[in-house]
Order: sequence, then structure tokens, then C-alpha cells
Amino acid sequence: MIKLLIRKFIKNYKNVNDKKVRESYTVLCGAVGLFCNIILFLIKLFIGSAMNSIAIMGDAFNNLSDTGSGIVAIIGAKLSNKKPDAEHPFGHGRVEYISSLIISFLILLVGLKLFQSSIEKIRNPEPVNFNTTLIVLLVISILIKLWMYFSYKYAGKQIHSGVLIANSRDSLNDVFSTSAVILAITIGSFFSNLPFDGIIGIIVSVIIVFNGLKIAKETVGLLLGSAPDRQTIRNIYNILTNANGIIGIHDLIVHDYGPNRVFASVHAEIPDNDDIVAIHETIDSLEKKVKSELGIDLVIHMDPVSVNNEKALRLKEAVKSIVSEESPSFSIHDFRITDGKDNINIIFDLVIDLETSPEQEREIISNIKRKINEYDNHCTAIINLDNSYVEQQINSIIEETEE
Repeated sequence: MIKLLIRKFIKNYKNVNDKKVRESYTVLCGAVGLFCNIILFLIKLFIGSAMNSIAIMGDAFNNLSDTGSGIVAIIGAKLSNKKPDAEHPFGHGRVEYISSLIISFLILLVGLKLFQSSIEKIRNPEPVNFNTTLIVLLVISILIKLWMYFSYKYAGKQIHSGVLIANSRDSLNDVFSTSAVILAITIGSFFSNLPFDGIIGIIVSVIIVFNGLKIAKETVGLLLGSAPDRQTIRNIYNILTNANGIIGIHDLIVHDYGPNRVFASVHAEIPDNDDIVAIHETIDSLEKKVKSELGIDLVIHMDPVSVNNEKALRLKEAVKSIVSEESPSFSIHDFRITDGKDNINIIFDLVIDLETSPEQEREIISNIKRKINEYDNHCTAIINLDNSYVEQQINSIIEETEE
């Protein structure tokens, strides 16, 4: 059904990287969800009143909060497609993440209110008026929510939308909560002296709160700036290292300003004796290729490295071995030497774990310097600590490639 609606109402629906198409997907799903949730709210409100059930009433208001989610999704889609301006040169794509955060707050609010009402229902239990016809209507509402779950999930995966994925999870939560409500009311009809209605209301509210917190956590991670996924790192690594003249890469940084608004920078190691003009042309073509294939605006910084200096290569291998002894997860880059008569300065960047404390950092650097000097007492190490953005993932990808 959702595929039919997408084909009917979204022009060029297969071009999911187009901003207008992405907006249309979100607006369509938001409008469909808005309509369905209003209908479900009115139906469950009537059923809850007729059967005197706090669990059903809570489920109804949960659907009402979902109408807010639909409105937020539509507004978020419209705002996120605003053109970049002087104050927001990277666009407004993160509005979509803010929309997801608002949805999570609405879910939390509903869960907490339902929890409060359920406690009151346990303290002051009232009989639930069981009605088979109304129960059948609740079962139909479950089927509608299941359809909404698959619809949101499908559309969300098509356009990689956090908002739609969040709405799909919320719809699945509604399936579980309404199922639990039906079960509670059915069992409670046989044990009228026990407050099943309030107990199930508490269980449903806890599930709602848990999922609201989960969505909030994921969205806050995106807003703060989370690490890129492994597949993105692998794709960038493969494109760059398969090009002629690129020896390796490091210091890959990816900034996510919203769907299809991703910027990145990386240091590419090149032989220091290559034609600089030819390498520059290669770098330009690689930036365009990454943009074309991955949709990422990449800036590549060239790092010349020595490939013919035997002394430098020998010392580099020795240093890599010493660093690996400290920890296999550590790595080095930007390695170079200044060769003097009585002293050799070995200069490199050391990448260590982000969780390393300042005291541990000082100890690690001291150990590495000592071991380098023990290897060759003419050597003095000058070490610069570097942040480990995605170096460990790159090293892992390199090891997999070599295998």
C-alpha cells in the first residue's frame, strides 16, 4: 500500500538522494500517519470511555501524541530543506534530528502520564466493562499500526531518515502496548477483584518511556557528532587507496549536518618524489568521485612521505614495532626524520585511544621515547599526540584487506 502511495504522489520517487524527493517521502508519511493516528485516537477514546479502562484511555492519548509526531515530521522536512544562508552555511539538515528529539520527548511525556494514571488506577480500582465488539475494534487498530510500522520503516530506509525510523519504532510500540491492553482486559474480565487494568498500564508506560529514551539517546548522539559508520569509512578508504599515487590515509574526519549534508576531510599520503601537479589532479578527481558515489563533500590534504630513504624506512618500521608493543590499537603517521651528524630527530604523530587519561598519555610517550633511544642512541623522538577519530577502524580495514 505504501509503495503504491509513494509511486502515485511522489515524482521521481526513485531519486532518493534528491532533497525534494526526501521531503516528499517525509511529508507523505507524516500526512498518512497524522490521519491514521487521529482516527485511532477517537476510536480508542470512545472504547476507553465505554469500557472504563485507564489502559485503553492511555493508549488513545499515546496515539494523540503520535499525531504530534506526524506534524513534527512534516515541519522538520520542510525546514531541513531550507537553503544554506549566512548564519547556517552548511544548511538546515539537522532540523530533522531535532524533530526526532521532539518526537522522543512526546513519547516520554505520554509514558510518564500513563504511568501516573495507572498508579492511581491500582490505588482506586474500578471494574472494566468488557465488550467483545469493542475488543475487535482494538484488534483492528493493531493491524493499522502494524501497517504504519512497515510503511514508516520502508520509507525511512529508502531515504535514510531518522525521523521516519523513530516513527516506525513508535508504531511498533503501539502494537505491543495495545496487545498488552487487550490481554489485560480479557484476563481482568475473569478476575475482577485484581487491578489488571492498572498493572498493564504501568507495563505499557515503562515500555513507552524506555523507547522514548532510546530514540532520544540516538538523536542526541547525531546532534553531538557521532563517529561515522564502518561502511562509510570502508567506502572512503577503498576509493582513495585504490587510486594511483595514494599510499595510505589518516586523520579522516566526518561531519554530519543532516541527511545528504555530510562533509569530510582526510590526509592522503603520497610519495615525496611524485609530480605534484599530477598528484593534485588525482586528488581533485578523488574528491569528485567521493561526492558522486557517496554524496560526501571531501577535502583531501596531501602528506608527502619518503619512499626511497632506506634509513627513514628502517626507522619507521622500528618505531611502528615499538608503538605496537605498547598497544596493537595504537598507530603512527606523518613520520619523518631530520638526519644530523650526531643526532637523528624522529618526528611522528601518535594516535592512541580517546579514553586514555593524561597520566597514561605521559607514561606511554615516555616509554616509546625510551625504547626508541634504546634501539638507536643517536635517535631523539619528537612525538605529537593525535586524536583517534576513526584510525582504529581504518587499521582494522587494512588488516582485513591484507588477509
